[in-house]
Amino acid sequence: MSLDRTSRDEPTARLDDLAVRVLAFEAHAWQQPGAKAEGIRDEFDMSAARYYRILGELIDSPAALRYDPMLVKRLQRLRDARAATRARRSLSNGRTLD
Repeated sequence: MSLDRTSRDEPTARLDDLAVRVLAFEAHAWQQPGAKAEGIRDEFDMSAARYYRILGELIDSPAALRYDPMLVKRLQRLRDARAATRARRSLSNGRTLD
């Protein structure tokens, strides 16, 4: 995935075809993680890990935010919530009980 731009923060940045397809794919409501992973392989011919790296970069891009602000903000909120859950889990695992 690349953004059609010279600078990451350039206001006229445009999304490439892959970025637009990833955002459209993310707009679907996936009920089962296995089905989504299979869809990623079928649609993009890449591993789920690579797809999620691309998606992570994409949802931080100003161009994606301009393209579909509601979707991108929802994806950012979900990512932030997962990170907070991981942080809480790792803090609770590090505690010792007296």
